[in-house]
Amino acid sequence: MFAPLQSNIGQSIINEFSIDTVKIDSIILYKPKERRIFHKSSAILRIAKSLSFPTKLMAVFFIVPNFIRNWVYNYVAKNRYKWYGKKEACMIPTPELKAKFLE
Repeated sequence: MFAPLQSNIGQSIINEFSIDTVKIDSIILYKPKERRIFHKSSAILRIAKSLSFPTKLMAVFFIVPNFIRNWVYNYVAKNRYKWYGKKEACMIPTPELKAKFLE
């Protein structure tokens, strides 16, 4: 499930873990059962690991040191709009997509 950082649940996670959103401006994965958070490449790979084949095979990249994975993550994040374009307006989520958000 997803939650915007600006939402109540997003703000409670930020406060609970004292996340500096100026320093961490990427995806944050919250694992409530483990009471842990992950960000950048660690979050992406943990999410990919929980998806179906072949996406779950991305977990093999956990063998790459974190600083290298995060360098690649930052490079892709910096260039994604140049490579894939940027929409002029936000889409209106379908009911199925909206059901995946906590708020």
